[in-house]
This record gives sequence, C-alpha cells and structure tokens, in this order.
Amino acid sequence: MTDSSPPRRPVQLRGRAFKSLVLAPETPLPDWFADLDEALKRTPTLFDGRALILDVAALEPAASDLDGLLAELGSRRIRILGIEGTTLSLLGPGRPPLLVQGRPLSTIEVPVQPEPEAPKAPPEPATTSLTIEGSVRSGQSIVHPTGDVTVMGSVSSGAEILAGGSIHVYGALRGRAIAGAARNPRARICCRKFEPELLGIDRLVRTAEEMGNHLRGKPVQIWLDGGAIKFASLD
Repeated sequence: MTDSSPPRRPVQLRGRAFKSLVLAPETPLPDWFADLDEALKRTPTLFDGRALILDVAALEPAASDLDGLLAELGSRRIRILGIEGTTLSLLGPGRPPLLVQGRPLSTIEVPVQPEPEAPKAPPEPATTSLTIEGSVRSGQSIVHPTGDVTVMGSVSSGAEILAGGSIHVYGALRGRAIAGAARNPRARICCRKFEPELLGIDRLVRTAEEMGNHLRGKPVQIWLDGGAIKFASLD
C-alpha cells in the first residue's frame, strides 16, 4: 500500500545573534551585591527588558554556590538567560544554558556613588554700601536696607534716607534720616551740618522739636546708647 501523504518538512533551526549585557560577579560577593543594590536603587529599571548573561569565570563556583547566586539575582528580579565561564558539569535542570565563544563589544560601567555636582560659582557679595554722588533733593526717597548710605552732597528738606546700616552726609542734613533699619542698634548718623526734620536709629525716632537747637548747623554724630538716641558735636 502506497503512502500518498506529502512528505513532512524538516524542523528548521536558525542561528541568530543578539546583543546582551553580561554580569560578572566578583569576590567578595557581599560587596559586589551591595554595589549592585546601590546601582538598582539609583536606577530601578537598569536591567528591565535586557538580555542578561552571567559570567562566573572569576568565581569558579560549585553547583550549590551557583544556585545561591542565581537565587540572589532572582530576588532582585534579575533573570539570567545564559551562563558562561563554567563547564557543562555545573549546568542542569532549572539552570540557564551554557554559552560559549561570546564576543565582547563594550563595557558599561554603572556608577555606584552619586556623581559629584559641578562646583557652583560663589554668589556675588551683597552690596554693603551705597554712595550718592550729589545731593538728595526734596521729595526723593533713598532706601538701602542692606548696608550704609553715604551722601556726598546734602539731604534737602522733604527728602528721606533709610539705610540698614549707617548714614553719612557730607553736606547739610535737612530731611529725614533713619539708620539701622535692619535692626542694627550700632548704626550711626553723621552729617556736616545738622538741620534734620526727623532722625531714627533702629526702632527709635526723634523729631526736630525733640532734638532742640543746641547742635543746629554743626557737624554732628548720632548713635544709640542704653536704648536712647545720643547726639554729639564732631568739632
């Protein structure tokens, strides 16, 4: 009796090359796993979707050691597709297949310690003084809460200066001057000609009526002493 069924096609096996990453553990293994855990902590998806080969040539493990190594990697969700660097005697059911004659392409180093940040340029120093080359005219207001203010001319009536530090007026002081506005009780006010409408240091203020006329028109310095504003001639 003749068999009329068509001949069966042979099973075809095709060779194909893929790129993969190779994990090569080193001794002492606890330190290597600690570095691996640090890398995974920084990049949890480091091995996601990658083909991984385990190179155990540096370990020369026994069968039980190899099983322990694979279990440790599995607990970190690292699946090994093949093993190289060992012999067929260590391979068997439940273990990845042996791979031989792999060609190295490149080495990828995963930093364990965070990369140091580039040094930042030092911030520019804050301005600690402001110099007014001319005079401060009536209606003008100079506010400089971060340091001293120096006026090379005069401060007219109706003008105002507020400084976080001291105030120095080389001409006449006829307007309002408040020094130590940044809670600086050691600030001072100095002027060549004393004719102010209002003076203040820190949180204390004095009007022209409260200062009297005994220093009017003279070079004067003003400061705080024991919670009180003091005046003295510079002559």
